Amino acid sequence: MSFAKTTSLGVIACPGGENFANQIASHLSEIYQHRYDRKLRYTSRLYSTTPEKVQRYLNFADDLLSHRVRAVGPADSQRSPTYKIPCEFIRFANGEIKAEILQSVRDLDIYLVQDVANGMPVKIGDEWLPQSVNDHIITLMTAIDAAHQAGARRISLVLPCYPYSRQHKKRSREGLSASMIGRIFENLGVARIITLDIHSREIEHAFASLVLENLHASYQILKTVISRIDLINEDLVVVSPDTGAIDRNKFLADSLYKPLALLYKERDYSKISSDASNSNIKSVRLLGDVEGKAVLMADDILGTGGTLIKAMKAIRGMGARKIVCTVSLPLFSGEAAAYLDEAFSQGYFDLLIGTNAVNLPESVLERPWYQSADVSSLFAKAINRVHHNRSVSPLLDNSRIIQKMMREKERPQEPDLFSGMN
Repeated sequence: MSFAKTTSLGVIACPGGENFANQIASHLSEIYQHRYDRKLRYTSRLYSTTPEKVQRYLNFADDLLSHRVRAVGPADSQRSPTYKIPCEFIRFANGEIKAEILQSVRDLDIYLVQDVANGMPVKIGDEWLPQSVNDHIITLMTAIDAAHQAGARRISLVLPCYPYSRQHKKRSREGLSASMIGRIFENLGVARIITLDIHSREIEHAFASLVLENLHASYQILKTVISRIDLINEDLVVVSPDTGAIDRNKFLADSLYKPLALLYKERDYSKISSDASNSNIKSVRLLGDVEGKAVLMADDILGTGGTLIKAMKAIRGMGARKIVCTVSLPLFSGEAAAYLDEAFSQGYFDLLIGTNAVNLPESVLERPWYQSADVSSLFAKAINRVHHNRSVSPLLDNSRIIQKMMREKERPQEPDLFSGMN
């Protein structure tokens, strides 16, 4: 890695992914700055010189090896890297999308950021247009091709919400669309997809060469939870809302040293869940005890909210004192926010925590029952590690960092000796 010149990493935001891409780029700059400062301090001590001289030597070495005839910046100051690559998207009258990258990306490691679940209007050209998941995918495909045509060395996708992830298994004559989408990206030359809490881990088995990095938001979510409830002293039980979420909730229960319970739902698969009031759940049973306890319940996706609201009602009816729910991907499909408003007003839950992996309107973010957990730094760390060929494993297992956070919360606070003085 070069510490003095701009890195060979570039971030391109597709329409809908701008907010998340800007946050990732900001965190990447912080990571670079921290590493650069440590390098200067260490090298200056090692060679008994000043950080200013080390910085000048680093710039000199890079300029000497660079193909440029002229220097790329001042000799005595730091040349901070720029990660964000400008890209323009144009929509033709017939609906076709064109992507044009506005600066050279030849031989760069490009990370395309797209929030395919963003249902709000996004700016394409001079128009603000609502985009479906399929619109976002086509836009992403045009950007992938533009990066290839521009000579990018390697292309990776940052898709916090993996599209079509709920279509991962067959019950009858239906397609496996989750693997189909991945194979399309693979055939377009994508090397890697970085995503968050994918609905089914079996999806990654469908690829021949494409690598899927499945990040987990458990630590970031628990950091937000612990600011609202006492995870150490509360009489808390972790409840899995269904059998599909059992691994996620078992991980939380083991990390927090709390008991685990399971809600078992019987479904009528001849019906399709259209909204929260019309789901295909016939009955709910609980394996465990929640009476008089605080409940922490985690799921990966919040769609219409029907499954989660049914679980909330069942648990509250079984005597739970406090209910906190967490979701990695808060899609808020259809009228989900309105149904959760009603459930909150009726006392079925106390707090819902989701991540900022999906861009949500202010009307949702300002709800008294909702709080957002930031996962952009997690993606920035993953991109940094992948770009420099370092292992991503430390980011995939959050148990140690969660337990460290809990130990720090357990430490007794030192008394303030000056609290009684004016």
